[in-house]
Amino acid sequence: MPQVSYSNTTLPLRLQEVPDNEFEKRIRPEVIPANEIGVTFADIGALEETKESLQELVMLPLRRPDLFDGGLLKPCRGILLFGPPGTGKTMLAKAIANEAGASFINVSMSTITSKWFGEDEKNVRALFTLAAKVSPTIIFVDEVDSMLGQRTRVGEHEAMRKIKNEFMTNWDGLTSKPSDRILVLAATNRPFDLDEAIIRRFER
Repeated sequence: MPQVSYSNTTLPLRLQEVPDNEFEKRIRPEVIPANEIGVTFADIGALEETKESLQELVMLPLRRPDLFDGGLLKPCRGILLFGPPGTGKTMLAKAIANEAGASFINVSMSTITSKWFGEDEKNVRALFTLAAKVSPTIIFVDEVDSMLGQRTRVGEHEAMRKIKNEFMTNWDGLTSKPSDRILVLAATNRPFDLDEAIIRRFER
């Protein structure tokens, strides 16, 4: 898969030319280039310890992937932000992407779901293939418990289980593609509602 090298001045134009199928085109409006995010760590008061940890976990792998080529170090592929509403989780996520020079893809259920059978899974695959093309990329899933909640939940529709399985399959695939500088960053007010398999995939 061809990579699109990051450039603050050219990414918006290249982004218009990147998608090569209808499913990636549906995801494309959710992509925000780093230079258009407009939020930095300086805009976020306090949380100094959190910001310092994120610099090590997120920015180093996205900015210096060469440091992980030897296999001794593994880049972080998932971080979960949790806390009560109004604590700035979404703002922090955007600041992380900006500081790391990464594209920001804001994902919600409306981004993924379709009324047509089988298209939900294709949208999930398109999310990850598009993220690879505009990498480095942060895939941000706000209220992640609504998308990736417990699969044993009573009354859950089969389509939701398929979305979760497809998301986890593509997420796991990142470990075999070190050149795809992609991080899944999620936020929730209810971490205990997440599926256990999802929680295990968040390294922090």
